Amino acid sequence: MAKLQGHAQELIKEIVNRYKDEPTPLMMILEAIQNEYGYIPLEVQELLSELLNIPVSEIYGVVTFYSFFSLTPKGKYVIGVCLGTACYVKGSQRVMDKFSELLNIKPGQTTKDGLFTLDALRCIGACGIAPAISINGKVYPKVEESKVASIIQEYRDLETKGA
Repeated sequence: MAKLQGHAQELIKEIVNRYKDEPTPLMMILEAIQNEYGYIPLEVQELLSELLNIPVSEIYGVVTFYSFFSLTPKGKYVIGVCLGTACYVKGSQRVMDKFSELLNIKPGQTTKDGLFTLDALRCIGACGIAPAISINGKVYPKVEESKVASIIQEYRDLETKGA
């Protein structure tokens, strides 16, 4: 097992203790860890296995089954492109392809600078404004390929202003 820093181990133990008396605590524990760190690496899964007496394979199975859990760090700005039926019909795949081209990453990857993660989403419930994307919860309606570069630049500008 790779070594987690002491403060990280203590925080994870606190999270486990917070939910240990729940009937099925694993999902709540994983969600709290994901919220704290942004992802759930193998070292954390191994520690959870020891603390909860659950096989690592079971924890890994849960983490990889649910799309809201991640095994790798996410970028500061997570771009979710809706590929649900309404968005797809209105051109969201072309929007996804443009983000991928301009950021030089594929869906599920993060830019080398750690700024952007590109995710394919199945539906964000914004069918009436399709094609839609979300960035850290902010929804952009009727996104066209021609708007992608300016959306990326908007977030790059935030970084130069010290956001």
